[in-house]
Amino acid sequence: MGCIGVVNVTSINPYLTRRSNKPYNSRRPSSMAAAIRAESMATEKLGITIEKNPPESKLTQLGVRSWPKWGCPPSKFPWTYSAKETCYLLQGKVKVYPNGSDEGVEIEAGDFVVFPKGMSCTWDVSVAVDKHYQFE
Repeated sequence: MGCIGVVNVTSINPYLTRRSNKPYNSRRPSSMAAAIRAESMATEKLGITIEKNPPESKLTQLGVRSWPKWGCPPSKFPWTYSAKETCYLLQGKVKVYPNGSDEGVEIEAGDFVVFPKGMSCTWDVSVAVDKHYQFE
């Protein structure tokens, strides 16, 4: 909850000054809060970055819906990324096992994912995948 009221910051810290007599509102603009919220939802695991359900505005800004599409049925196969790949899963569920790790990274429909260049892994697709992707 933001604070609303007039604050004399010079009584707290004489090096700070207020340039307005308007009430102080500590609430961030909603667009800034949304950007911070979106950034804080991205996580990195075993070199793979995942953002769960990014805002549509981010997908639109990046042009994700115009990226090529790729899909596959349930299967298991090795893969090496010769370039950084950014993708957005429309459908499906996959567990990705980076080489050298017994631990997997789960990705699913609604995830915005970044795979680093040079990563070798095994894809274990449990639910058919449909995704937009882009290589850099």
